[in-house]
Amino acid sequence: MKVLVVGANGQIGKHVVSFIKDSNNLEAKAMIRKQGQASLLEDLGAETVLVDLEEDDIDTIAKAAQGVDAIVFTAGSGPHTGPDKTMLIDLDGAVKTIEAAKVAGVKRFVMVSSFDTTREAIQAAPESFAPYVVAKHYADVWLRSTDLDYTIVHPGGLTNDKGTGQVQAASEVERGKVPREDIASVIVGCLENESTIGKEFQVVTGTTPIQEAIKSI
Repeated sequence: MKVLVVGANGQIGKHVVSFIKDSNNLEAKAMIRKQGQASLLEDLGAETVLVDLEEDDIDTIAKAAQGVDAIVFTAGSGPHTGPDKTMLIDLDGAVKTIEAAKVAGVKRFVMVSSFDTTREAIQAAPESFAPYVVAKHYADVWLRSTDLDYTIVHPGGLTNDKGTGQVQAASEVERGKVPREDIASVIVGCLENESTIGKEFQVVTGTTPIQEAIKSI
C-alpha cells in the first residue's frame, strides 16, 4: 500500500514516514511544502512531492495523490499561528485534501484530529484555542459525510517524549497526554488494519500495546 503523508515534514509526519519505512506492507509518498525538506524524508525511503497545502488547489493535491492507495492527513498550522492560518490549514487544507482524494480515486483516508471536536468542546475552549477546535470539528464533519474509507484519530495532549508503544484507545477516554511517536504508530496500525475503517477514537498513553488497542476499537 502506497501512502501519501500530508504534513510529512511535521513532527508526527516524520515519525509516520519512518514507521512506514520499517513496514513490509507500506511505502511512503511525502507531501512537502519546500524542496529543502525533501532530503531528510528521502533518506527515510519516501518519494517526495512538492505541494503548498495553503496556496495550491484541489487538482494539484489530487495530482500528488495519483498512484497512492491511502492518504494520511497530519498537517497543522502549529501552535504559534493565528486563527487565519488555522482555518487555512486545519480546515481548508483538510477539506481540499479530502476532495482531492475523491478526484484521485483514493478511498482510504486517515485523519489526525484533535482530542475532542464536539460542539461542547468548542464552547468550552479558551478563546485562543477555539478556532483550532472549530477547524477540526468541521474537517471531521466533512470527512464523515463522504463515502471514503476513513479513520479519525483523536490524540490527547501531544508530547515529544519517546514512544512507549502502549496506549489507551476508545471512543471516549479520560483526557491525558501521548507521545507523537505513539500517535504515528497508531496511524500506521490503522492503515494496516481494515477494522478501523469508518471509526474514530481518542488515544492517550496507557498500558495496552498499540496493535492490540487498535484491534479492540
